[in-house]
Amino acid sequence: MGMITIRKSLERGHADHGWLQTNHTFSFANYYEPKYLGFRALRVINEDQIAPESGFPSHSHQDMEIITYVTEGALEHQDSMGNTTVIKPGEVQLMCAGTGVVHSEYNRLLNQPTHLLQIWITPDKENYPPGYSQKSFVQDFSNNTLVLVASRHGRNGSLTINQDVDVYVGRSALPGGKMFKGQFDHQWVQVIKGEVEINDQLLGPGDGAALSDQHELNLHWSKNSEFIIFDLI
Repeated sequence: MGMITIRKSLERGHADHGWLQTNHTFSFANYYEPKYLGFRALRVINEDQIAPESGFPSHSHQDMEIITYVTEGALEHQDSMGNTTVIKPGEVQLMCAGTGVVHSEYNRLLNQPTHLLQIWITPDKENYPPGYSQKSFVQDFSNNTLVLVASRHGRNGSLTINQDVDVYVGRSALPGGKMFKGQFDHQWVQVIKGEVEINDQLLGPGDGAALSDQHELNLHWSKNSEFIIFDLI
């Protein structure tokens, strides 16, 4: 029999750094919750609000697949691989930290905070060469359906991630729904905006849900909703 465990928004860890307001779905930095150390290969989901003209100075990562998804504002990225980019809403950035990467992330906007999710997924092995990819999915999101943004082999135009995981984004100005049938071992659903009902469980902004051993996924979402689904082994 399948199981769904809800992780309510207000139960997440929170840190106030002045320039940064952040909520941790899983244990991170000074926030430790033994029941939420991660979910399968999914290690971190941090929802960040970065104040104008501020950000993360240069810092290092290793052996982690890092997805950055901006919902409001813009995020400037610079790294030791020579990349200097700006991530905007509707775009997905995927960085393979591999043997080691140093990067910085800043909100250069003068009057607007930047709202984003940063997601860490453990790779299927250590010591990959560092890598970087970024893509706009704005046109795909206009179709009012789930969009595959990252997958093991980069199928259907998605970004390639070094783990057996499919990452879908739902971003819709209209209410909608989708039914999946099959054998679904492990999924995590993270809501950013609006409401999402999954197998009769209603999730609001900031809520997450762990699903295990489902034979059917029945999704319904509200107007102006935004959410991410991780399909994991």
